[in-house]
Amino acid sequence: MAMPMESPITFTNVGKTKWWQRGLFASQTGYVLLALAVLLLVMHFASPYFFTQGNMQNVAKNFSFIAIATLGVTFVIITGGIDLSIGSMMCFSAMITSMVMTELSMPGSPAGSLFVHMASDGKTVLANVPGLILLVSVFAGLGAALIVGLVNGFCIAVLGLSPFVTTLGMLSIVRGLGYVVSNGRGSFPGGPDADYFYAATSGDVFGVPAPFIYLVMLALAMAVVLHHTSFGRHVFALGGNEKAAELTGIPVVRVKIEVYVICALAAGLQGIIISGWLGSAPANMATSYELNVIAAAVIGGANLAGGIGGPLGAIVGCVLLEVIRNGLVLAQVSSYWQQTLVGVIIILAVLVDRIRSRVS
Repeated sequence: MAMPMESPITFTNVGKTKWWQRGLFASQTGYVLLALAVLLLVMHFASPYFFTQGNMQNVAKNFSFIAIATLGVTFVIITGGIDLSIGSMMCFSAMITSMVMTELSMPGSPAGSLFVHMASDGKTVLANVPGLILLVSVFAGLGAALIVGLVNGFCIAVLGLSPFVTTLGMLSIVRGLGYVVSNGRGSFPGGPDADYFYAATSGDVFGVPAPFIYLVMLALAMAVVLHHTSFGRHVFALGGNEKAAELTGIPVVRVKIEVYVICALAAGLQGIIISGWLGSAPANMATSYELNVIAAAVIGGANLAGGIGGPLGAIVGCVLLEVIRNGLVLAQVSSYWQQTLVGVIIILAVLVDRIRSRVS
């Protein structure tokens, strides 16, 4: 009896994929970009003020206020995790930065006296060095974010706690610490470097908002890290299959801790920038911002199951949310509809991705 032969491997289907399964449209980001283009076209005809220079600057600045944090949480989502403490971390870093800046500018305070007495010649006062107080204050705020990120990463990667539960608890812990250190009151950046602070956080360069410039730089850095470094490959490997990644020798614990640190630092930087725009760091600042940040990442194509995500999708998701918000304002529609539309868009984005996956 003749043995049945195995079918030879053929390549007849290679190159026959549909247009919606190739290139940019192989991911959810492509469809969101298409939806954004349609929305921009609608807004062009709906309001003559939408594409004015002033409004475009507002759009660029406003979506940048959540986009940097969205880049950070995208790292976490790619690994299959989540971070719900983003909003609290924004507030806490901003408050620490403002309080340190004010404290170091007061020679009579303990910290201010110590800072002044650091001068080696007894005459030069370090507090008078332009930008030095600002630099120290920003590092203090980011240092607070770093500690929170390390705690999140340790609890999740080493102790094996659930990312959802851990970061939900950290949301309350950090928010509570913010109220404790400020006694429930807001803090205002002060001292000789206050003007530098406002210029760096809410100023512009040749008409381009500073937050947007920071966003572009960080997005490019994220693209390089994710797609051209071993760390980026490890991040995607964790999201694809953590057990398999561990068996191949990938340092799972270290990578997990690092992504939560990156997320916390991005949130801290975002909070510092927002406080410059507000002119203060109120104790209730960035409340529920984690919902907008995570929503933008998911809308842009980051998969909560892990393994998928990137800077382009994060930015596109943020832009889409801001265009909707801006459009509602110009159309004089109640802002309360924004959250409703965001929820609808999240569900539609996931639905389109599911349909695309089934037909591919």
